[in-house]
Amino acid sequence: MPFWKSLLNDIDFYLVTDSGLSRKGTLSDIKCAVAAGCKIVQYREKDKTTKEMIEEAILIRKICGDNAIFLVNDRIDVALAAGADGVHIGQDDMPIDAARKILGENKIIGLTVHDTDEAIEAERKGADYVGFSPIFDTTTKKDAGMGVGPERVQAVKTIIDIPIVAIGGINKDNCVSVVENGADSLVAISAIVCSDDVRRETEHFIEIIRKIKQNPSNRVNVK
Repeated sequence: MPFWKSLLNDIDFYLVTDSGLSRKGTLSDIKCAVAAGCKIVQYREKDKTTKEMIEEAILIRKICGDNAIFLVNDRIDVALAAGADGVHIGQDDMPIDAARKILGENKIIGLTVHDTDEAIEAERKGADYVGFSPIFDTTTKKDAGMGVGPERVQAVKTIIDIPIVAIGGINKDNCVSVVENGADSLVAISAIVCSDDVRRETEHFIEIIRKIKQNPSNRVNVK
């Protein structure tokens, strides 16, 4: 059984890289986040060649090892070439059933969803988790749309059984409400990669998320 099968159910903070925003570089960000205890990393790169991406992804694979799940955004070819644990794709990317045929059953496929209908369809088609987006307004992804609010996480949580990763405009000031409403994990790109101390910031997010998860009375009763 792939190591990620159990790890996926224990994720808290989810790192998504952004070389355009990063102060210290993608590899540095990942090293610091994994050292802080981050269990899942998504390599998102839009400005490099395929060759450059594969070379960097191979290094990321080594950094993550068996301590963190390593996913590649969109690029199934890069994921396969680097030996990644899987991919994260969007609604306009390769259909999930086609991606599964290429990747096989032992790789993770995460899918971005924007509402309950897409979440149900994602689980039905075999997604291992969903990225629910956008929770709040965000400038990191220009086509993300308007934030739907953390309460919508609760609506998705009641209808699917796979993990929910909350994405979009999340920071330490608003992340508590996101987890309280049922998110299993969350992404905060700017709050991490724009920081002078990625490890410290990652540790803070993990501490906040785990504290809420460990005290069920803090969470909205969604199931």
